[in-house]
Amino acid sequence: MRRAGAVGSIFAGVAALALAGCGAITGSVTPVDEVEFTKELAIPPLAPSRVVDGTRVFSLTAQEGVTEFRPGVETRTWGFDGAYLGPTLRAERGEQVAVEVTNDLDEPTSVHWHGMHLPAAMDGGPHQAVEPGATWRPTWRIDQPAATLWYHPHPHGATEQHVYRGLAGLFLLDDDASRAADLPQTYGVDDIPVIVQDKVLDDDGQLELTDDGSEPGTLGGVVMTNGTVGAYQEVTTERVRLRLVNGSTARTYQLGFADRDVDLVATDGGLLDAPVRLDEVRLSPGERAEVIVELAPGETTRLRSVEADLGSLAAPFAMGANDEFDVLELRAADRLAPSPEPAWGAARDASSDELHEDDVTVTRTFELDEDQINGQSMDMSRIDEVADVGATEVWKLRSTVPMPHSFHVHDVQFRVLSIDGQAPPPELAGRKDTIYLESGREYRLLMRFDDYADPDTPYMYHCHMLMHEDAGMMGQFVVVEPGQEAGTVPERGAGAGAASDGGAGAGSETGPDGGAAADGHAGHH
Repeated sequence: MRRAGAVGSIFAGVAALALAGCGAITGSVTPVDEVEFTKELAIPPLAPSRVVDGTRVFSLTAQEGVTEFRPGVETRTWGFDGAYLGPTLRAERGEQVAVEVTNDLDEPTSVHWHGMHLPAAMDGGPHQAVEPGATWRPTWRIDQPAATLWYHPHPHGATEQHVYRGLAGLFLLDDDASRAADLPQTYGVDDIPVIVQDKVLDDDGQLELTDDGSEPGTLGGVVMTNGTVGAYQEVTTERVRLRLVNGSTARTYQLGFADRDVDLVATDGGLLDAPVRLDEVRLSPGERAEVIVELAPGETTRLRSVEADLGSLAAPFAMGANDEFDVLELRAADRLAPSPEPAWGAARDASSDELHEDDVTVTRTFELDEDQINGQSMDMSRIDEVADVGATEVWKLRSTVPMPHSFHVHDVQFRVLSIDGQAPPPELAGRKDTIYLESGREYRLLMRFDDYADPDTPYMYHCHMLMHEDAGMMGQFVVVEPGQEAGTVPERGAGAGAASDGGAGAGSETGPDGGAAADGHAGHH
């Protein structure tokens, strides 16, 4: 395990730098390159789909390719339906969807639908591996509020590498509230996806994933948005909606503008109760936020990441906390179309979606140390927690070490009840599936396990610093009927050829549905 003794190594490094005369060490050993913003932002295309017997069917193919991050230099990358990243899937609440995932790589991968509420067998975790040349077809009904979700691989022990090479994309959900909202709605025009990532490129321009035990993983000097280094976006409306996604494997961003505030309108799991005016928003790997930016005709401004508030760390200068850099340039046209003030009403399902602390029947405690949760490393055959379907629970989390950790729970959207006994700040008051854990602080999360019981197929919970996840900082839980016991986890990879019909089966090797009627649906505008 490459992370053995990480905390000890950190303190040794701090002591060595202090002896070398670095004093308080206010600089950074993880700086980001300065770039010119001369390339138009790449917008991931909306994925086409077809409707087959009432099910909206998408197709994704994981494949190798080459991408020019530097002019004239071809970097070997991976992507879905292209060389790098993947198309944006889009669906409405209430729709039955299916995704035909084909693996054209030379090694197994998987596709996890991050933030999605769905059966465990459709979740795309490490138990739903897709072998080279195979196709996996999960299907489920969209039953959660409108939100910016994303998809990425989740193979056990190799997630960091697969995401780092480029396998990721957005999955946008819509509902009645989002459709009627006074928010920018035209994808790629005033509703802009912004997947922020950082990379290390070697002397030959190839992706390099460091393997030296540095915490919390690879922190690259090349920052990109949607795979574009030095990107700008032309703005033609008074307000623009940025769907911010931290697609990095380790770096946490503190995103904002030097010359204006933004209106935070949504977090991981969907719209807030009302806009929150902020100067910046912190996003650890896997977290998302939707912000509204107002511009005047003819002006230019830049989204940037300032020094990130990562809490009490042993060596913030070595973990990206001291880094500041520009991310994306916005260029407003000389004339801008009008945009309303951001506002929206409640969705028709809002009351049934609400979580109530009075309903809590179980409280669980999780402690994260260097690379374990509750003193255990991930075991694919072990079920760590068992929850009753329909139950509301509180999960208490604490990171016990002075290094960055986060926490992601599959299947659910949780609400942060408190941090060290105090109400969370407004930016953490909405629906979440991933949260940064400041060292030594207690986070109480409220969640409910609706709809899907399967004693044999687990969901995951884990640190979303992907080096930590791959090192074993992950556990498994199953959801069962009341009174039912946990079953037996299938052998690794056994689910790849099972039936996939929205029930307990993990997937199937299948081709496109023959004779399907295409409707030209490619998302919503």
